[in-house]
Amino acid sequence: MLDVIVDLINKSETIAILPHVSADGDALGSSLALAIVLSGSGKKVKVLLEEEIPQVYSDLPGREFSCLYRKNDEQYNKKYDLALALDCGDAARLASRIELFNTATRNANLDHHTTNTEFAVNNYVDTSSAATGEIIYDLIVRMGAKPDKDVALCLYVAITTDTGGFRYSNTTADTHRIAAELVSEGIDVAKVSRRVFDRVSYGKVKLIGAAINSLELFEEGKIALMSLSSELMKKLETKDEDSDGIINIARNISGVEVAALLKQLDSGEVKVNLRSNSYVDVSAIAASYSGGGHERAAGFTTTATLEQTKNELLADLVGEV
Repeated sequence: MLDVIVDLINKSETIAILPHVSADGDALGSSLALAIVLSGSGKKVKVLLEEEIPQVYSDLPGREFSCLYRKNDEQYNKKYDLALALDCGDAARLASRIELFNTATRNANLDHHTTNTEFAVNNYVDTSSAATGEIIYDLIVRMGAKPDKDVALCLYVAITTDTGGFRYSNTTADTHRIAAELVSEGIDVAKVSRRVFDRVSYGKVKLIGAAINSLELFEEGKIALMSLSSELMKKLETKDEDSDGIINIARNISGVEVAALLKQLDSGEVKVNLRSNSYVDVSAIAASYSGGGHERAAGFTTTATLEQTKNELLADLVGEV
């Protein structure tokens, strides 16, 4: 199927790249890397986003190919020869861009999530890949291109973020082999790690404190829950991206098998991030709420209240630990 997608790319002049809503390091790094390569081969390419690029990824190469997808913008009613969904488990994760995806002359879905619904005409879902960045690396190689330093940096960020700095169980020998190829292009690994994992905003420090204050343990310490209300986040003057990674504080507590961070959005919806350490498949739990992800990292969004979500989720988790 990767060869089929290469053929689709070769046949297309205008290409839209669509990472999932609330794009993370893997979605953004993969999208920008591919945009650089496609532009270099003469394609007219755009990375269309639902939200601004988070500050932590704002200096990635290739960002000049990205723009927000908004009504009345020239991109809104444009029909593309090819639309590529990257790191996107289902059509809902494309949000307002789903119509553009469906009306493109051709479309394809490249992803690594076990819960992917294969919503495109052409689907390449490799669940053995630790990150979509690995898939895009393979795609670029099949196109006959060699990642330069900018492309390598984007892909390295994609892979290192989705593997937690190569600490998560999804890390494989292929992950390290690809990373080695990328590093050989001259990436400053220490600088990337500091930027992605160590540097935090003052708002995030305040939010970490609030999350810790909300921490509760259940089932003899096997379940850890944290929650953040929209009112609290407004009071602390934090950004949505400031909550990234906070769930790991709960997951890393000795004895915890499953951790959940419940975050209330301005809309009133509740976004839930799930992590597990050894045996609980959190992707199955997320799927029961129309979400998705991986065995050890998943999530979903619900219209229930914060308290309702907490109670229902806790009942589900108790049955798993």
